[in-house]
Parts: sequence; structure tokens; C-alpha cells
Amino acid sequence: MTIDIRNPLLERFLRYVKIGTPADPTSQTYPSSSTQLVLGKVLCEELMAMGIQDAMQDEYGMVWATIPASSTKYADAPMVLFNSHVDTSPEAPGTDVNPEVIESFDGKPIKLGSSGVAIDPANCPEMLNLVGKTLVVTDGTTLLGGDDKAGMAVIMQLAAYLTSHSALHHGPVRILFTCDEEIGQGTRHITLGKLQSHSLGERPIAPMVGYTLDGGDQGQIDEETFSADMAVVQFKGSNIHPSIAKGRMINAVRAVSMFVDLLPSDRLSPESTDGRDGFLHPYDLHAGVGEATLQLILRDFDEAKLHDYKVLLERISDEVMAQMPGLKIEVTTKKQYRNMADGLRKLPEAVLFSEAAYKAIGIDCRRTIVRGGTDGSLLTALGLPTPNLSVGQHNIHSVTEFACLDQMVIAVEHLVELLRQWAVQKADSRA
Repeated sequence: MTIDIRNPLLERFLRYVKIGTPADPTSQTYPSSSTQLVLGKVLCEELMAMGIQDAMQDEYGMVWATIPASSTKYADAPMVLFNSHVDTSPEAPGTDVNPEVIESFDGKPIKLGSSGVAIDPANCPEMLNLVGKTLVVTDGTTLLGGDDKAGMAVIMQLAAYLTSHSALHHGPVRILFTCDEEIGQGTRHITLGKLQSHSLGERPIAPMVGYTLDGGDQGQIDEETFSADMAVVQFKGSNIHPSIAKGRMINAVRAVSMFVDLLPSDRLSPESTDGRDGFLHPYDLHAGVGEATLQLILRDFDEAKLHDYKVLLERISDEVMAQMPGLKIEVTTKKQYRNMADGLRKLPEAVLFSEAAYKAIGIDCRRTIVRGGTDGSLLTALGLPTPNLSVGQHNIHSVTEFACLDQMVIAVEHLVELLRQWAVQKADSRA
């Protein structure tokens, strides 16, 4: 690149992570937390300051913007959409974030403020590849928010670069920042019509391909994700004063404890699986003697196995009810997202051009699977093939989370070249 994007990219990232935006899985609103609206407004104002005329924050808090092609030669090139999400995980504290910049990582454990928490390369082997790099860490009391504010900063820096460099080769670009991705609601209010709605002429143009910037490390192209359901298990017991409880109390706390104990922990749990293995993960519990509610996430690369997992939960429910007469247990599941692999097969260039772009800037890359999901899973299901790309996130959903600035810079450079690949190769194919 002809200008240094390193410092402005770091400034953007630090500015965004200081606005705490944890999603709230108990909320009935969208977005689930008001601070997501605050950050979205900041992003929208910055996009408008770049001269992007149709930048807007919609009624749901999502931010949309469109950057025209760099010249009339590429006006008919495929429109490419870039997406990240403004919310952060509710699994660790996410407000009052105090980031610290480590200018040149020396390879030793990093003490996080006065929290007593440290990031140790012994437990995070990818750190060994980051010696000499600039890292951004927390004070050990909150997560950083690199998931996905690293992706957000990368897209915003890309927008700033494209709008100030007219000599670049790229077709039209669509930008989308969603809310509540961390609780599976990122694309809840997105339709293909909204993806087409922009200010580039009278004829709506649908994006041909999308990319989520929501990945870890460097040079990874996530082309497959888990399929995912959420399960809610409700326990109905019977509460009465302990002094007269004999033969009458049905303790839902004991019931849910028994239920969790019967879940397979040596297999089908996050702690015991990796690679392509699926799991059942109990992650939230509200319990009293009279009733209890347990939430689990069901994950597998094979969608059919999600049904098998529900059957297993129902069988365990029957076992517990058999041991506690009068207890009632109900298992319900809700679809969250599906494996993006099938959708990406319909547009192989989505991954091929990304690989070519990495090669062009001299960065090794590899195709990977992600043991989770992104907005790309849901966008692909809508009909927009959307793989996920690296932005230098590490240790996500944890107070030991950190981001690598050098990898974020490379992510911006990769996107510039990726746009050139889509514009030039498609223009050449039409010539």
C-alpha cells in the first residue's frame, strides 16, 4: 500500500473496543443491548465522513454502506459484501474495557494489569509466531472485544482506503455491520431485498459474494462451520417448606443436577472434542426448587446429528423423570445456523479468489473449518456465499483475549487485493 494504515487502524480498534457492547441472551429486543446502537452510530458517522452517501443505521441498529466501483470499467464487476458484528460475547465481562498495547512482543507471558491473570505462550502456542509483533491485550478483568471489533476496524480502514484512492481496481462494495451475532441473531432482520438496497443507480444490484471478517490468526479461510441448534430443557418440580417436604417436594435443582451428570462428558462435550467432532454444551442455568431452566448448544458439521443430540436429551429426560416421580421435563430446540459448506460449493471463486489474493501479497494461507458459526453461515443460507476470513483475533470469549495489529494490517491488504481479483478477473472474462 502507498500509505501507512498501521497507526490509523490501531486508533480505530482502540476506539471501538472501549465501547462495551456485550450481547444479552436474556433480552427480548434487537439489538439485545443499547450500547450496540451507540457503536453503530459511531460507525455510521465515520462512514458518512468518508463521503459514503448512503451510509445509514437502520431501525434495527445495523449499519449499511455502499462504495461505488473505482471506475466505469469495473462498474459491472460483481458487488462484494464485507461484514462484521458490533456485539461481543456475553460469556465474559465486556464493559469498561481497558486495552493495553504491547509494541513488540518478547515471547514471554504477558501479565494483564493487576488482575493476577496472564497470557502464557505455553497455553497459547500461536503466540510463538507473534514475537516482535504488536499485540493489544486487556487488563485481565474483561474480554477485549477483538471478536469482532478487529474485523470491524479492518473493514472501516478498508473503506477509508478505498474512498481516498481512486486509482484502485475494484467493483462496487457493500458494507454491513450486524448486531447480536454472538447469540445467533446477527441476520435476523436481513433479507435479500435489503442486501440489494443501495444508491448505485436505479437498478438494484445484489452482492454476488460476501466475506465475514471474524476469524483468528492469519491466512485462514473458513469454508465450513458447525450446524447449530439451541436446546432449552425446562424442569417442573414441586416446592414446599422443607419441614413438611417428605414425599411431597420434587426438587428441580436436584433434577437438573442429575440431568447434567448424565450428559456424556468423555465424548460429545467441548472439553473432549476437536476437529470435526460435534458436541452438546450446557452453558446457562437458572434453577430453584420448583422449576429450573437449562440451556445447551448443539453443534455438529453433520446437520443430521443435531436431531440425534435432541433424541439423546429426551432419553436422559426420561431417565431423570423415572427416578423422580412427578417431575416434568420438556426439551425444545431452536435452529440457529447451518454449515456454510453447501452454499460455498455453488460459488467456488469465493474461496479461490481469496487464496489468489493471499498469494499475490505473499502470505501463506489455508482452508479451514471453524468449530462455531458466523454471520456468514446465515448469509450463505440466504443465498449469498460468504466464507470467513482472518483478522488476528486470539483467545476469544475470554479475559485473556488479544489481537495482533500486524495481522489486522495484512487483513486490510488482503481485502484490497481480493477486490482487485474479483474486478479484474471478471472484467477479463468478459473481454
